Amino acid sequence: MRRQDWIGGATLAVVMLGVFLLPRLLSDFRASQFAYVGIYFIALLGLNLLTGITGQISLGHGAFMLIGGYTSAILMSNQDPPLELLGHQFTNDLRDIWTIPVAGLVAGIAGFLFGFPALRLSGLYLALATFAIAVAAPAVVKKYDGFTGGSGGINLFDLETRTKPTEITDPVTFETVTKPITIFGLEVPSYNEWLYYLCWTVALVMFVGVWLLLRGRFGRSLRAVRDSELAAASSGVQLARYKTLAFGISAFYAGVAGALLAIATTFVNPDTFPITLSIFLLVGVVVGGLGSTWPLVFGAIFIHFMQTEWAQRLEAVIPDFLPILGSFDTDAPGAPAVAFGVVLIVIMLVAPGGAAGLIRTLKVVTTRGYHRMR
Repeated sequence: MRRQDWIGGATLAVVMLGVFLLPRLLSDFRASQFAYVGIYFIALLGLNLLTGITGQISLGHGAFMLIGGYTSAILMSNQDPPLELLGHQFTNDLRDIWTIPVAGLVAGIAGFLFGFPALRLSGLYLALATFAIAVAAPAVVKKYDGFTGGSGGINLFDLETRTKPTEITDPVTFETVTKPITIFGLEVPSYNEWLYYLCWTVALVMFVGVWLLLRGRFGRSLRAVRDSELAAASSGVQLARYKTLAFGISAFYAGVAGALLAIATTFVNPDTFPITLSIFLLVGVVVGGLGSTWPLVFGAIFIHFMQTEWAQRLEAVIPDFLPILGSFDTDAPGAPAVAFGVVLIVIMLVAPGGAAGLIRTLKVVTTRGYHRMR
């Protein structure tokens, strides 16, 4: 095994250990927030495979998350009492988790099928076509209200016969109480911690999957399509096959992320997957670094915390002596969106290559300083 492989494996092991221990250092609320970061990380991995690696610009990734989220929600809300198979009784907890890969497959098939008409489009035209999917998907969901719940949506856990995966009904008092879950010998006391471990376990598995895909011939072929379709075709790369596969795999990742988002929110409706979600995901890929893998974590952190906290706190870090900005009120309607845009522009000016480009620059500077010291 090469030295780089040893270093990569050791780094992955350290990261997995850090991810596993992080909830022990955070509050229950922060654990839930980082669970959402894991969900966005999965979605960004898929979008980056399509846009950053293959060069196919997509503004419709949120629509495939919607497909995955609704698939998981429909399966979970229509479950019967615990399933018995070969003498073993599968609880609702386990069956809920198994809706995640099913949601990914449904979204992946939808993305693969969309890849065929997308073969005739490229650049701005492809971006507009994918954006049309993001615009149309919520309207389609509202139209078939008998199946999807329409504007009211689907409630995953608060049904008469359903509880959250960390809750049980006391047989004496008939009250819902929290039950601890044991993972590798450690007790997970709350739903938020359970959600964190679920999201990041799936995220690490999906990350390894992307890493393995990009290491081989498949990854080289996708990069060849991005760099020059003419040169790739001349080298024997079948453009139609790899483009449609890239759409399918990307949509599969989006479907898994959508299913996890449905479980995290415990409720889905068209507003759970707004049109802006697709734009935010593209922003996350750019912030993380096009064509990168693990730096996309920074993109996931950016799009989640910038929407929920940082934009509202921006007013506190702006000096009062600055013109206009000194009187900026983040509580005003639309102000967080303006702050989001301003911060994004600043990031692109400071680090045009995103977090991955900044890391490469720091690595080069550090290496040069090390050699000079020697």
